Amino acid sequence: MLTSMSLKTISVDGIIEAFKLGDASKVSKYFDNTVEITLTGTTNTYSKRQAELVIRDFFSKNVIKQFRVIHKASRVNHQCCLGELETANGPYRVSIYFKQQLSRQLLHEIRFERLYR
Repeated sequence: MLTSMSLKTISVDGIIEAFKLGDASKVSKYFDNTVEITLTGTTNTYSKRQAELVIRDFFSKNVIKQFRVIHKASRVNHQCCLGELETANGPYRVSIYFKQQLSRQLLHEIRFERLYR
């Protein structure tokens, strides 16, 4: 039987793999009913389906080269992952936030911040 800790690990590792692949449908498997997405300073809240379309559009315009995890953290009922996403159009800092919903960790917020080097 899976413990709540192993469920957290599955969620974060799965979302990391989905980002590495640039696969919006795999990312959307972890979405809560609504997802807050920040793209270069503009924040909106979307339904699961709308959020998947926003992420799909982002990935289609920014072909993924690599996703590198910078930091992962867990607290009671919350988890986050910070990473750097290398795209054909330049790098982004990505912040992914999960929250506990019954026995599952669900993604409720993603932030994309353009990095200028």
